Amino acid sequence: MDKFVPTAQEALADVRDGSTIHVSGFGSAGLPVDLLETLAEQGARDLTIVSNNGGTGDRGLARLIAAGQVSRLVASFPRGADTKAFDEAFATGRLEYECVPQGTLAERIRAAGAGIGGFFTPTSYGTELAEGKETRVINGRGHVFEKPLHADVALVRAWGADALGNVVYRKTGRNFGPVMCTAATTTVVSVEHRLAIGEIDPEHVVTPGIFVDRVVVDDPHLAVSA
Repeated sequence: MDKFVPTAQEALADVRDGSTIHVSGFGSAGLPVDLLETLAEQGARDLTIVSNNGGTGDRGLARLIAAGQVSRLVASFPRGADTKAFDEAFATGRLEYECVPQGTLAERIRAAGAGIGGFFTPTSYGTELAEGKETRVINGRGHVFEKPLHADVALVRAWGADALGNVVYRKTGRNFGPVMCTAATTTVVSVEHRLAIGEIDPEHVVTPGIFVDRVVVDDPHLAVSA
């Protein structure tokens, strides 16, 4: 079974309107720009994006938001240097935004992949982010109940993969990728390097191929550091 597909267009052809999509990335590190650019061209709309950031400049996630293809963003840091699309879309009411603390965001995604129905965390207790959520005092400290974050599709960038879909990452590029691969119905990974089966030491595989459905090799002109 070879999970590599010839093009990103083919890998994303079945993404539907209304989908929830996990997007890896910590700033630009591990951001699947190639896949996001392809999704913008594919044209799916009314998307819910779950990502650490809200996109910068005019490429990738920022392009999707500017084009009106994203109706809801779940993120920790929607704004940063050169953030324009999010600011405009949110200010004009074209984009709903849910703020999730970074650790809670990662754990909600991990919970989805692990089949956990939710968890209590002290983060955000007593703040506006906890309004409307179940709370409980555990060992004398207030906690907030958080639900898992599932996705229809995960778009993840990594350093390399083999034909079985076994994935390895590079340094900061690892970030949210491993947990997102486990929490989506369909996972598409873009990589810099296609590796031969057996070339990855089993001890170095971070995401096993069972969690990966399709792999594409990046367009070197679009990608940023993995």
